[in-house]
Amino acid sequence: MGGCMFAGMIFRKEPFFHGRDNYDQLVKIAKVLGTDDLFAYLEKYSLELNAHYDGILSRYPKKQWSYFITKENQHLCTPDALDFLDKLLRYDHQERITAKEAMDHPYFHVITKKPGFVASPK
Repeated sequence: MGGCMFAGMIFRKEPFFHGRDNYDQLVKIAKVLGTDDLFAYLEKYSLELNAHYDGILSRYPKKQWSYFITKENQHLCTPDALDFLDKLLRYDHQERITAKEAMDHPYFHVITKKPGFVASPK
């Protein structure tokens, strides 16, 4: 969820994944993240997609984030922002960046490395 919101913010396209229903939503996500990682995720956890996907989910290559960069959003799409997004938007929850790792990501250094910044207590 956080990755979808972040993608919408930096690419200035909200919602970033706009599906008509849950089925279409996954198809929209697969068209961006690709199906190779989706099928690897399903296999890793012995999951099966609903038969409804048989007619609507094809094979899609992963799109590079640069595909979504425009004149209007390029100032938001820094290398650190794109790296952070890439770590957020993963099918496999075990591969996604954790909240603690996210706070240590270089994208946030402009805030967290400021003199006087104090992280909240643990």
